[in-house]
Amino acid sequence: MLKAPQSSTIRVALVEDDVHFQNALKTAIQPAPDMLLQHVVGTMALGLQLLAEIPTDVLLVDLGLPDGSGIDVIRDAHAKWPNCNIMVSTTFGDEQHVMQSLEAGASGYLLKDSEPENMLDEIRSLHAGGSPISPMIARQILMRFRHNDSSTDTPAKPIANKPRASLSTREQEVLEYITKGFTSDEIAALISVSRHTVPTYVRRIYAKLEVNSKTEAIYEARNQGLLV
Repeated sequence: MLKAPQSSTIRVALVEDDVHFQNALKTAIQPAPDMLLQHVVGTMALGLQLLAEIPTDVLLVDLGLPDGSGIDVIRDAHAKWPNCNIMVSTTFGDEQHVMQSLEAGASGYLLKDSEPENMLDEIRSLHAGGSPISPMIARQILMRFRHNDSSTDTPAKPIANKPRASLSTREQEVLEYITKGFTSDEIAALISVSRHTVPTYVRRIYAKLEVNSKTEAIYEARNQGLLV
């Protein structure tokens, strides 16, 4: 029997075709007093259809769905459910796909081989404003911004009225500490801010990734004559 949602309940939806992962998440969430698994679908098409429903608080999306990419679901969910926290669920540390999902609007990721307790903790963290990020992903993001900054030093093809977002000194500092394996609490102590401020910096960095991704898309469209 499904639990009745309370006002403080974290409503979760899952777009995932792996039955074992579906069952593991169901088993983990069922006894949790603060969580409710509202939807479970296994294809990209059903994930896109799901976005016509009442928004959930946390949406977990697999990247490799049988009928397409979970990144399309993330991009659509980010537009249609702006207040929903979106997390990638993946088996691999696939940097390219995780980066694309972050640029599409995801705010974190979840490893499928995590223990059930860890899965719930990451969902709670995301819902509370955290942004789960690994040293590997932080390194990839840092390299992406450094490449963008170095590209602007050469006469390049400008995008009118579309300046690229760059990292602030503090945001770069936070990323560099994450790449070295420091936790949010340790980083907060090192840079003398509250433990709640570090996830805020990570969220800002994710938002800048999205802005730059859109800028690149506009440039490509103009380059191909699709925009004037």
